[in-house]
Amino acid sequence: MSNLEAMSPNPSPTPDSASTSAAGIPANPPEPAPVDPSAVGSGAAANDTIFGRILRGEIPCEAVYADDLCLAFRDVNPQAPVHVLVIPREALVNLGDAGQQHRELLGHLLLVAAKVARQEGLEGWRTVINSGDEAGQTVFHLHVHVIGGRPLAWPPG
Repeated sequence: MSNLEAMSPNPSPTPDSASTSAAGIPANPPEPAPVDPSAVGSGAAANDTIFGRILRGEIPCEAVYADDLCLAFRDVNPQAPVHVLVIPREALVNLGDAGQQHRELLGHLLLVAAKVARQEGLEGWRTVINSGDEAGQTVFHLHVHVIGGRPLAWPPG
């Protein structure tokens, strides 16, 4: 079963049906599978950020997960041995611009971040979402950093 098939709501009751939201989005995203390069550009966000260009297939990336809601790929400037970005296909600037209509998408992004972290062999990791200039956001398309593979100091930055 592909990631996209696994994301589709199943109208027939199954033992796993209790683990889906009212909108049919699984509470636990499917296990990451090899990414089909043709799926990377599907559902591309219409924006001019580097992430919009990646989603449209104009800039290559090293994808590690893709589904109909998001794309996860390795950061080109990693801050740790594992540094993956999870981005929504929808053009959303940051958490400050998110509304109630984004509730399920935001939850999905975090669940995918955890799946990707486990896929990368991490037992502990940090998830970071920078919102705005003062927080260090440099690409104005919402993204979740998944960072790990070495001890991480606190507080950051």
